[in-house]
Amino acid sequence: MNPQTLHIRKAAVLGAGVMGAQIAAHLANANVETVLFDLAAKEGPKSTIAVQAIKRLSKLSPAPLAEPSRSSGIVPANYDEDLALLTDCDLVIEAIAERTDWKLDLYHKIAPHLPAQAIIASNTSGLSINELAAALPESLRSHFCGVHFFNPPRYMHLVELIPSNSTDAAVVDGLEGFLTTTLGKGVVRAKDTPNFIGNRIGVFSILATMHHTAAFDLGFDVVDALTGPAIGRPKSATYRTADVVGLDTMAHVIQTMADTLPDDPWHRYFKAPTWLQALVDKGALGQKTRAGFYSKQGKQIKVLDLASKAYRASEPKASEEVAEILKIRNPEEKFAKLRASNDPQARFLWAVFRDLFHYTAYHLADIASTARDVDFAIRWGYGWKLGPFETWQAAGWKQITLWIEEDIKAGKAMSTAPLPAWVQDGREGVHSAQGSFSPHTGKNEPRSSHPVYQRQLFPDALLGERFDTGTTIWENAGVRMWHLGDDIAIVSFKTKMHTVNDAVLEGLQHCVAEAERNFKALVIWQDKGPFSAGADLKGALGLLQAGKIDDLASMIANFQATSMCIKYAQIPVVAAVRGLALGGGCEFQMHSARTVAALESYIGLVEAGVGLLPAGGGLKEIVTRCSQAAQHSGDAFDHIKGYFETAAMAKVAGSALDAKRMGLLRDSDVVVFNSFELLYVAKSVATSLADCGYRPPLPARSIRVAGNTGTASLKMMLVNMLEGRFISEHDNEIASRIADTLCGGNIERGSEVDETWLLDLERKHFVALAQMEKTQARIAHTMTTGKPLRN
Repeated sequence: MNPQTLHIRKAAVLGAGVMGAQIAAHLANANVETVLFDLAAKEGPKSTIAVQAIKRLSKLSPAPLAEPSRSSGIVPANYDEDLALLTDCDLVIEAIAERTDWKLDLYHKIAPHLPAQAIIASNTSGLSINELAAALPESLRSHFCGVHFFNPPRYMHLVELIPSNSTDAAVVDGLEGFLTTTLGKGVVRAKDTPNFIGNRIGVFSILATMHHTAAFDLGFDVVDALTGPAIGRPKSATYRTADVVGLDTMAHVIQTMADTLPDDPWHRYFKAPTWLQALVDKGALGQKTRAGFYSKQGKQIKVLDLASKAYRASEPKASEEVAEILKIRNPEEKFAKLRASNDPQARFLWAVFRDLFHYTAYHLADIASTARDVDFAIRWGYGWKLGPFETWQAAGWKQITLWIEEDIKAGKAMSTAPLPAWVQDGREGVHSAQGSFSPHTGKNEPRSSHPVYQRQLFPDALLGERFDTGTTIWENAGVRMWHLGDDIAIVSFKTKMHTVNDAVLEGLQHCVAEAERNFKALVIWQDKGPFSAGADLKGALGLLQAGKIDDLASMIANFQATSMCIKYAQIPVVAAVRGLALGGGCEFQMHSARTVAALESYIGLVEAGVGLLPAGGGLKEIVTRCSQAAQHSGDAFDHIKGYFETAAMAKVAGSALDAKRMGLLRDSDVVVFNSFELLYVAKSVATSLADCGYRPPLPARSIRVAGNTGTASLKMMLVNMLEGRFISEHDNEIASRIADTLCGGNIERGSEVDETWLLDLERKHFVALAQMEKTQARIAHTMTTGKPLRN
């Protein structure tokens, strides 16, 4: 089996619970037909359990389905009637409850129906893969392994891939390629040890945090204030995360560690704290029961107070001293101050980090091949900005090591287990440009040579790693134009959130001209962050407040000119989109020759939210597309209605696939599931277009519009919404002007206009709205709070 030629035409997921159904959903997102099995229902149709699980997918948040219609790719089934459906499945993923006996019984049941070529995988979060493999016929064991998705499967980047002693190496390689490119995951190969890598280290970190919460007598809300974004971890921090996961689930995972790791030097801590067990016993299981460590009472979030055993108002705040320490940018200085401080919160943080470092180093050789695997497992599976080894290295490896040793000898650490010898061999860390440390070889090992990673021109970098940033061709304050030694130019924005200002507009026009002279194609791509959060509102508001209306109109005209420059460039301009592509960012990709979008791209024309309308050519482009579609089916107005609601309500697509449904991406645009492959694919698409003799589209001079009749029809929709108080008077004003632009202005239905006509309409309405007091209030409010104002 060649890892590049593993084709998964059809898959089956065994178990329609929360994880199983969502794994099936993500397979369907990737156009893999999937059969979702569960037990036969006792009443009614036997596949009812799976049918209901599929229906629930559309109600979950965050959405497992990247686009609602993808649910049609999931076939409901049951074990009594439908095992024959397994006979043509290339991949079978078991995702039932974490009971070894149940899993083994299921394997015996399905084994006679599995085709010889099928790959069988368990989504277990920590059970022995070798023990599970033993339940399969010997002929199937070489095709069996663990494939552990993290919850929620669509969004969490990590998948742990765990071979058994019998797994064929080619099967593991093939699955790694499929998981990486087709499903968009970050794959870490783990050893067959309890809880593998992510949960072994992640759950210990939670246990250490819980232990020190009690030791330093801190509130749950205070601990969450200390262990969230302040130290580079998700906003849900520790106890909010536990509530989301479920306190019963958390207690079960902790018990699993206790049962399966009896010889671990930290074993005495592998038990649910009394207060956690008390919550479980009384059914306060977290978010799913609306009470756990936190309870939402009305609009107020309250936190459990251990002393009174009642909920009180949450006050998640660090002490003044610790808040100042956490602002320090230099990690070495920050850790030195945490350790030296007498503030209980500072001592808590040092203790949590110390014991995490100690535990991770002690077990590295047992659970992983390299330190890289540990750091990626925690970053991708738990959402930390830096893994434990990266954090240790950034804080000064040698000094931290000395402090850990001192605390072990003084009896302050959670365990007296010695640090491994390699920790103290004079090294400066475990990651370098040459690779990451392996305790098995005693050397820093380079990244995987698996061919799938050749598609990642800029992979997720660990501390100490450096990748070729290309050769700069030209740059100004707004953009950098560069290349990677070939004939495809790349342009990247330099502004915060990659917003669009005058320097970006001028830069893009210059880059297109330069690419036309010296390159085959141009790709717009951002290394980090969103594609573009849209226009620079600060600059626009400044012009308005200064009364420079003509300058504002000129800026909008230049914005439109830049979009048209992209559309009519003599070489293909390809937009490589991931993350937010809002307002002007959306308009730029709409004008590109092709968009290559990562699945997790959130695209929308959102100007109505700040009291404006799209005026970078976005509405013009919609009208053009609707006119072209009407040549094949129906009236232009039939196509306009959906777009009108999208623009007037400032809707944002929930994924790149959803953006296709909404018409913000074209059918010909490409969706990439792994964002680290985005630039590679965008360059490939650009090269293909150029090699096919690319020519820009002909100027659109005969755009048939819906005219004043269409505008009137759209305004009638607004009347009902206004009377029902679903929109404000100002919302109605904005939407009416969007309607007028989309229908081509006050002209007869069926009239033909050109692009200039539509651009003029956009610009006229934009400038008029911008001068209104309520629009300026919306802009100012959004800039101040980051939230829309519905005035």
